[in-house]
Amino acid sequence: MDDRALYATILGLPEPWEVERVELKEDEGAVHVWVVPRPGTRFGCSDCGEVSPIYDHQERSWRHLDTCQFRTLLHARVPRLNCVTHGVKLLRVPWAEAHSRFTLLFERLAIAWLKEATPTAVARRLGLTWEEANGMVKRAVRRGLARRSSAAGSRIGIDEHSYLRPHEYVTMVCDLDRRQVLYVGDDRRAETLVPYFEGLTPEELNGITAIAMDMWDPYRKTVRAYVPDADQKIVFDRFHVMQQLLEAVDAVRRHEHKELLKQGDRRLTRTKYLWLMNPKRLSAAMRAELDRLKTSTLKAARAWAIKEAFQRLWDYRSIPAARAFFHRWHQWARRSRLTPIIQAAGTLARHLENILTYLTHHITNAVTEGLNAKIQWIKYSSRGFRDRERFKLAIMFHCGGLDLEPRS
Repeated sequence: MDDRALYATILGLPEPWEVERVELKEDEGAVHVWVVPRPGTRFGCSDCGEVSPIYDHQERSWRHLDTCQFRTLLHARVPRLNCVTHGVKLLRVPWAEAHSRFTLLFERLAIAWLKEATPTAVARRLGLTWEEANGMVKRAVRRGLARRSSAAGSRIGIDEHSYLRPHEYVTMVCDLDRRQVLYVGDDRRAETLVPYFEGLTPEELNGITAIAMDMWDPYRKTVRAYVPDADQKIVFDRFHVMQQLLEAVDAVRRHEHKELLKQGDRRLTRTKYLWLMNPKRLSAAMRAELDRLKTSTLKAARAWAIKEAFQRLWDYRSIPAARAFFHRWHQWARRSRLTPIIQAAGTLARHLENILTYLTHHITNAVTEGLNAKIQWIKYSSRGFRDRERFKLAIMFHCGGLDLEPRS
């Protein structure tokens, strides 16, 4: 097999394309392959397929998979066709996407690496510029979104993620069943979710059966505006609900600790996580310390007991029974004379109906939090993102479940 036949096979060239010549340039560390169509070949317009005369040619080159230790560059004089309907159009070649400087096989390799490492690392290892590697990410996400049949989900989760400073956010909509990010929007305002819901058909909006989210009123306002029967479908995430009580317990502990220190009492020193962690996850020594403190007359012990008692709500199967339990718990919390607990109980009372919907749908934002953990890794490995659009792009590339690879 001669070098032309070898490279025609390696490149997988379809008819009528063939290798004209192959040239090794050792000083460049590169193999150059020139590809031409067979003489007399007639081509159809890339848009409509209508056979059209050649207007002129354009010199193009593409980076291909390396040949051993040598870079491989593909060259061709690509015809521009004069289509009656669409005017002068560059012919789309079968080995690369339009406007790309890389062959399909090379982009597939790069995308596989980009799933495992940052654009900077991939660019360094494959001999690309950062812009070229990031351009592949952009094209991959663009083609993945174009191929996606729908951004709808039956059970979805809505959550925010900070991307640069503590108060710079993006909002994510996730499919809780497929564990994929469906949409990423700027900030966490009511209008942030509008493009997502407006992109769904009435049938898709009706097909949403449950929505897990935190108690952020702007989100709820938009969901109510677009999703039919939203109040029966919104489920305030139980972990965010418990976070309200955990913060209240910690506020009680901190205030009491300051008062005790003035009296020389150090019982609450280094006990923060005793009150906040799941008792089942405490070490034997920590459990013994908690057992000693929770039976004391400390205000923190009372706050902890109220918080722990609330968790029984999640075990109810009947909403009326759960509502009756909550009202008894709420009276206890209000009589506690612990201001943070009273405030947290008031917040939960105002949002009670969409807390109780958990007993119907049994969904949480645990899937979204799991995706958040993956996004944290992406942020760490990239050393943060100063550009919000790049951050959103990275989320969809790694967490969108998209079909990213180029195809002929």
